[in-house]
Amino acid sequence: MSFTTLGLSQPILDAVAEQGYDTPTPIQAEAIPAVIEGHDLMAAAQTGTGKTAGFTLPLLERLSQGPRPQANQARALVLTPTRELAAQVAASVETYGKNLHLQSTVVFGGVKINPQMMRLRRGTDILVATPGRLLDLFNQKAIKFNQLEVLILDEADRMLDMGFIRDIRKILAILPKKRQNLLFSATFSDDIRELAKGLVNNPIEISVSPKNSTAPTVEQWIYPVDKSKKPALLIELINEHQWHQVLVFSRTKHGANRLTKQLIAAGINAAAIHGNKSQGARTRALAEFKDGRVQALIATDIDQLPQVVNFDLPNVPEDYIHRIGRTGRAGSTGHALSLVTAEEFKHLSDIERLLGELLPRKIIDGFEPKQSLPESRLRPPKHNRPKTHRSAGSDHRDGQRSGHKARGRGQKSGNHRGQRST
Repeated sequence: MSFTTLGLSQPILDAVAEQGYDTPTPIQAEAIPAVIEGHDLMAAAQTGTGKTAGFTLPLLERLSQGPRPQANQARALVLTPTRELAAQVAASVETYGKNLHLQSTVVFGGVKINPQMMRLRRGTDILVATPGRLLDLFNQKAIKFNQLEVLILDEADRMLDMGFIRDIRKILAILPKKRQNLLFSATFSDDIRELAKGLVNNPIEISVSPKNSTAPTVEQWIYPVDKSKKPALLIELINEHQWHQVLVFSRTKHGANRLTKQLIAAGINAAAIHGNKSQGARTRALAEFKDGRVQALIATDIDQLPQVVNFDLPNVPEDYIHRIGRTGRAGSTGHALSLVTAEEFKHLSDIERLLGELLPRKIIDGFEPKQSLPESRLRPPKHNRPKTHRSAGSDHRDGQRSGHKARGRGQKSGNHRGQRST
């Protein structure tokens, strides 16, 4: 199958070809025709499956025909949970829509609102937004939705985990009832299906990743270690393996800042990125990480790269899958390792129970823990409903809390191994 069989017009096909893509991923092959035909859609797709282009391409196709947006109006709205994801989606829209006469705008908190209001005055075909900033703009009458044709919720599960459910409901209440709705989530949890009841109408349901699975290209293992020696062990691993790009997850923002200082003191160029950082600092750290000037990025929420380290295990086991899903994408090999103390044994057990497998362990000479990590056993999983969080103001809530619920299943399935994703 090629992109030419999916119903996309030549200007979009030319933009896709220019990026070097000729074969759609499974999510793209199923979603693109369905969206072009006007169906509502529920798609379960994790990071790395090509889901962004899976909705960007047909959205551009749909909007290439129709009336121009009026002042302060948007024809399509894409909601994302974080600033980084909003920027990523906006870049995809710009890349694939370069040959079309469509306007797109991205808005999120953490930056001044006035320039965003100015851009919206002329109207926009596609508006990419985080929930808090969108509501601020609506309350200031900077955006209207009389012309709205399509609503897309991207990474809806993260939206719920980050406490955006109230904001989402407020947004749904101000949108036209007659519209096309697309919902993308890592998996279809109970909470996602509950949200979908008031959102999608007779949707086509697609799933391209097995329930609670990790990519087969990701090699996982854990290093038992005492808490006090975690920073030293991380420094040892970075130096021994000569990692030039490593993404390290810390449970807290304070912990991320402290670890960053410890790495810098050891001669490793590191930077922290989380919600307390200004948008300028976040953007700068990302750019320096991508071009190699920053060797280690310490994060509470960031996109994938070849090496992922859980300096702290997440409290919610599903978050582990979300974190390590940022490596081993599109058939490439990735490594996900976790530094685990005896105090984190319960978190480890919950993760292994969710995965249905025990993670291999490695002891590093000189870092043998005084408090030994108990041996794991697989037991049947508990079915506790995760708690949801309340949301705060937009400039502080957009992109600060991360989480991931990975339960549920879709109706259709596809394999995504060894393909390049867009």
